[in-house]
Amino acid sequence: MIKKSISIKGHQTSIALEADYWAALGEIASTEALTLPKLIARIDRERLKEDPPPGLASALRVFVLRRIRAQASSVGDET
Repeated sequence: MIKKSISIKGHQTSIALEADYWAALGEIASTEALTLPKLIARIDRERLKEDPPPGLASALRVFVLRRIRAQASSVGDET
């Protein structure tokens, strides 16, 4: 687990994720021309719309999983 401190809406928060999740989030942020904190803030806004909202680390993991599934699905559609 790697713990990072990120500022979201002016508040510092610590997030602990496995290295592979941090790497995937960094790649997604780069692909979308966002900084990692901006991507995490976007995911945070979306998770707060859920009832009840999941924890931030869980929301980040699910975001990465959904992105990977979507990419795998789009690759499968091309064949």
